[in-house]
Amino acid sequence: MGNVARNLESVRERIEHAASRTGRDPREVTLVAVSKGRSLEMIHEAAQAGQRVFGENRAQELRDKIDRLAVDLEWHFIGHLQRNKVNMVIGKAALVHSVDSRRLLEAVASRAEELEIVQDILLQVNVSGEESKYGMEEESMEGMLEAALALPAVRVRGLMTIAPLEAEEKTRPCFRRLRELRDVLARDFSPLDLGILSMGMTQDFEVALEEGANMVRIGTAIFAA
Repeated sequence: MGNVARNLESVRERIEHAASRTGRDPREVTLVAVSKGRSLEMIHEAAQAGQRVFGENRAQELRDKIDRLAVDLEWHFIGHLQRNKVNMVIGKAALVHSVDSRRLLEAVASRAEELEIVQDILLQVNVSGEESKYGMEEESMEGMLEAALALPAVRVRGLMTIAPLEAEEKTRPCFRRLRELRDVLARDFSPLDLGILSMGMTQDFEVALEEGANMVRIGTAIFAA
């Protein structure tokens, strides 16, 4: 067993323990292996160890890896998406985690309509309020969902956030707030299935799971620094 496979096994055990602490089924959690900057060989090793979902931060890297890897994997785009890079991502990524503006939403929908597909997306929320973080303010979420409902080529599947690189007492409220916001929006926009909460990375995914995450984005703990 190689290092990547051993790390994956450790991460899966940690996910199982974190989920069980809140009485949840760990099989409900989707692990996105963040493969930004990682070699094709490392991705192959992870795939051979049973990992099927991978996430990329850069549009061109996502496109190139999908084109070069023949294995049947599911790819997510998890980084900041510029409108001029939409064509590299839409139609290739099964899920775009980082739609953070009305203009980007419309660009994604336009490209998906050209391809005659429905693109699954998450709306990125800046729960922490940090100026350095991408994401929308909570107050804009209702308007974004109303806009998304008018665009049949996109399907909002849930919410995503990035917590501060801080101690647990500062990250936990961010994760809890995203879950609470999702619950309110799911109630008010019942035609939408906002089931996905993408939150938690290597440094904080166990806290995120305890607060309701069902999709975690983990790179360093799997592929090493």
